[in-house]
Amino acid sequence: MEFTEILILVVSFLVLLGIGVPIAWSIGLSGLVTLLVSVDSIAAFTTIAQRMATGLDSFTLLAIPFFVLAGQLINKGGLAQRLIRLSKNLMGALPGGLAHVNVVAAMLFGAIAGSSVAAATAIGSILGPRMEEEGYTKEFGAAVNITSSTTGLLIPPSNILIVYSLASGGVSIAALFIAGYLPGILTGLLLMLVAAIWAKYRKFPVGERTKFSELIKSFIDAIPALLLLIIVIGGIIAGIFTATEASAIAVVYTLGLGFVYRELKVKELPKIFLDSVSTTSIVMLLIATSIAMSWVMSFEEIPQNVTEALLSVSDNPIIILLMINFILLFVGTFMDMTPAVLIFTPIFLPIVMEMGIDPIHFGIIMILNLCIGLCTPPVGSLLFIGVGVAGTSITKVVKPLLPLFIAMIVALMLITFFPQISLWLPSVFGF
Repeated sequence: MEFTEILILVVSFLVLLGIGVPIAWSIGLSGLVTLLVSVDSIAAFTTIAQRMATGLDSFTLLAIPFFVLAGQLINKGGLAQRLIRLSKNLMGALPGGLAHVNVVAAMLFGAIAGSSVAAATAIGSILGPRMEEEGYTKEFGAAVNITSSTTGLLIPPSNILIVYSLASGGVSIAALFIAGYLPGILTGLLLMLVAAIWAKYRKFPVGERTKFSELIKSFIDAIPALLLLIIVIGGIIAGIFTATEASAIAVVYTLGLGFVYRELKVKELPKIFLDSVSTTSIVMLLIATSIAMSWVMSFEEIPQNVTEALLSVSDNPIIILLMINFILLFVGTFMDMTPAVLIFTPIFLPIVMEMGIDPIHFGIIMILNLCIGLCTPPVGSLLFIGVGVAGTSITKVVKPLLPLFIAMIVALMLITFFPQISLWLPSVFGF
């Protein structure tokens, strides 16, 4: 079995990352270097450029910039504050109450905006100072914010599930969206359990019980924001519109709601649009170079070699899933989610499908694996954002982060070996 191309691809990618080349360029250049082994330079450069361009020629991918913009509008338009207020009134009186508020708010925010970065920034900046005022440590607040923000990548709408649909060759986006609910909620509940135990052990304060009238008032206040979830996901499931059309509707709805709440001003729109374009351009460049690398891997028959190698170790689905989980957990520590999904889906999906594992189930496993990577150094984007928002350091956050990290691993194992956690809801809706 020839592993020269694999070695060139991996070594060149790691060297480029090691010398500080941005990950998108590292992916593209390592794919180019690998292709140069097999074809002449003109053909290699032309092919990479063509694959990058054609990879972005997808109607489905239009949903990403719209959902990114909707997340920005939710953050700036007052919807995040209303969701946090509702979460506080629901969960604030429990042990570690504000930690639960953070988790529930992140789940609600993710269910509306689908952005872990937006959730970590918005919720961390609002709840962080409040948690300090009530006696929680800054590091514990940051750890909860970092891990809970990942739930928005499982609970729809989720840009990364759209990317997985593209990489898998057309797995239903609607089915993936529905499949993400229970795993996302399970992960959130396990994080809340660990947060409660930690808060009890550290004797963090418990908030006062909210009056029923205040709870009803905060719920009514949050209804317009929660309606967005029903409109977007309900419309996709009912077949009224596609995920791309739903993303555009989400933008119009959140924009209008921001003006209705009078928390969004016309003069703020240029910066919101610019920030959205900046985020989208980074994501799209990652997608373009990752698709090019994926094609190079297919051309060099790397997926087939990896499949043979894994199946030569064992043909037991449990062993294979454990091996894939381990590889993805490792990959997630140094690679961003989008390229990881685009590069590794074509490698691992044929293996698991050959063993009878549903591609929807595997998609949820893959996303949760890479969510854990977002919380770990050296490339964990949520780790750096959460630490930056809290004004602390990674070394100080590690201790309270570890038990929450273990909770996410437990959630991963449960979701991996109990497929119905992912597949029950899609089967109910006929997917």
